[in-house]
Amino acid sequence: MSEYLVDTDVFIWYLRGNQRAYKKLHAIGSFNISAVTYMELVQGMRDKNELRIFKKSLKEMDIKTIYISQEISAKAIFYVEEFFLSHALEMADSLIGATASTYGLKLLTANDKHYKMLADVALDVFRK
Repeated sequence: MSEYLVDTDVFIWYLRGNQRAYKKLHAIGSFNISAVTYMELVQGMRDKNELRIFKKSLKEMDIKTIYISQEISAKAIFYVEEFFLSHALEMADSLIGATASTYGLKLLTANDKHYKMLADVALDVFRK
């Protein structure tokens, strides 16, 4: 497993052809995505052909999808209890952050404000 978990926003920039995202993802090499990111990306697909191309790209780039486990769920619940009222932490971000924390992965994100309160999540901030 690589040392990075890539957030949905960075992967969207990559898919849209953003050169900084392209360079960053190729510089880190192999990386992981959360099952939440996978589902968010699929929800943005326009048709089955885009989905087929997306799945093929994941395989070709050797991107691993990390599924939601009991440990990830428990940590995400803790995060929401601690930070929803004070920081409006949303469910998807809590699950992605919990995935990074559980596996000791750096979270590559452009939405650092969504995760900054999670002290046990190492952030690598992407700027488009």
